[in-house]
Amino acid sequence: MNSIGENCNELKKQYDNCFLTWFSERFLKGDTNDEMCAPFFKVYQQCVKRAMKDHQIDLKEVEQDVLGSAEQTPPPKNS
Repeated sequence: MNSIGENCNELKKQYDNCFLTWFSERFLKGDTNDEMCAPFFKVYQQCVKRAMKDHQIDLKEVEQDVLGSAEQTPPPKNS
């Protein structure tokens, strides 16, 4: 899957590759320290935040909990 920002795709690929390596070679063997991919994630996250801003997507809106709130659209009623 591509990133939200086209210019972030290569950064996403680098992070995904690191994550897959960490997951298969470390996490599945009991090492839960995920710091090896932190630099990749940080750079990718910054790019995604810029892309969201460029697309006028408010991060607070994305993080907002809607389920179970007044903002949740009720399901259609059965006739």
